[in-house]
Amino acid sequence: MKARELRELSEEELERKEAELKDQLFKLKFQHALGQLENAMKLKSIKKDIARIKTIIGENKKGKK
Repeated sequence: MKARELRELSEEELERKEAELKDQLFKLKFQHALGQLENAMKLKSIKKDIARIKTIIGENKKGKK
């Protein structure tokens, strides 16, 4: 997901998206530990998306002060 797309979402939507990605990351880590994960790059992609969301949430909070 691109940062431009994320900036268009509201704070509630961003937090919901972050929770979904964290849940997905947990499941992928579990699959990876069991040796069932086919695409390990998916872990890296989800981690980056979570970081983007956290950055945008921080920017929004900083801008509102």
